Amino acid sequence: MVKDLFERIQNNKGPLGKWASQAEGYYVFPKLEGELGPRMTFHGKNILNWSLNDYLGLANHPEVRQADTDAAIKYGAAYPMGARMMSGHTDAHEQLEKELAAFVMKESAYLLNFGYQGIMSAIDALVTKNDIIVYDVDAHACIIDGVRLHMGKRFTYKHNDLESMEKNLQRATKMATETGGGILFITEGVFGMRGQQGKLKEIVEMKKKYNFRLLVDDAHGFGTLGKTGAGAGEEQGCQDGIDVYFSTFAKSMASIGAFLAADKDIIDYLKYNLRSQMFAKALPMIQTVGALKRLQLLRDNPGLKDKLWENVNALQNGLKAHGFNIGDTNTCVTPVYLEGSIPEAMVMVNDLRENYGIFLSIVVYPVIPKGIILLRMIPTSSHTLADIDETLTAFDAIREKLVNGTYKKIADATTVDVS
Repeated sequence: MVKDLFERIQNNKGPLGKWASQAEGYYVFPKLEGELGPRMTFHGKNILNWSLNDYLGLANHPEVRQADTDAAIKYGAAYPMGARMMSGHTDAHEQLEKELAAFVMKESAYLLNFGYQGIMSAIDALVTKNDIIVYDVDAHACIIDGVRLHMGKRFTYKHNDLESMEKNLQRATKMATETGGGILFITEGVFGMRGQQGKLKEIVEMKKKYNFRLLVDDAHGFGTLGKTGAGAGEEQGCQDGIDVYFSTFAKSMASIGAFLAADKDIIDYLKYNLRSQMFAKALPMIQTVGALKRLQLLRDNPGLKDKLWENVNALQNGLKAHGFNIGDTNTCVTPVYLEGSIPEAMVMVNDLRENYGIFLSIVVYPVIPKGIILLRMIPTSSHTLADIDETLTAFDAIREKLVNGTYKKIADATTVDVS
């Protein structure tokens, strides 16, 4: 008997989907209105927003807005039409690639329409069934999905664990010797939930002992780390050891798109083998021209990064001084770990938004272990010290309610009204 394909979907909506009737439109798929920034509108109320990845405050920078507007007027939303290989190639795309490569200290770069499918496609293009992939167990979903495309063997190592890395490199070396393939090692420059940097310097050092190539997803490091903002590799002094560097425009660049950077021969190969770009429309000129302006501001205005880190340090030091657990983040990503259930988390976030005017991302199982609530905050250069003081006061209040059982009583007694 053949089952109806949809029967499983209708009966099991998944660990997050089962909360949809209570959560959608409020906890997930919320609608933030107004200009992007620290102060926005949510459900008709002014809120202090810690949930945007606009690290350098470029989303509403007047020069950025003007560049986007001028590009829209000149080119419209459609230009160029077609994939880069066929009819979508322009001087602006080439110029952006040239400037990105120089900024991250690589020979060449290639633009991607979106980061998620771009890095998936890059992983697919870089390896064959004979090659072995070694990657961090806490890698972003885009990496995990890229690895799933791999027809060969893959090994995961414990998060940022050097001993586990080496053990799995040994396993990969043995396997690659048998298959006649190579090894691709994948990690992140910054892990976006916990805020830790990947151990890039130590991984690069391992290349002296093991023969592998290193792919780094530096979505949260680009623009925020390193002397010039070139990312986690620059911060750790090992940019040369990164064989393929990836970042997205969706964080510090406050836009859409992404890029890969590497030696010219590798980029030339990827240009002709990245299926996600070969069979997709080129990045539109609005985003391409806009990215050139954003990169210029990122590169030429170090004060933006300085202000960002002034706020990061004030927020993280303040949280620690107030007794909050922020883990071992050493980047802008600021997690706050609390203990509680998903229903308690929903009540707490409702209280934060409705009574304290604080909006932030809530992360629960299955992204993190059961019984843990992660309040993920993204400080930006646009926030103020007053914003931080206001947030610390609110956090003191909600922690007391969580600890004394107030949120549990509400969660046990009723479903949170999010209408």
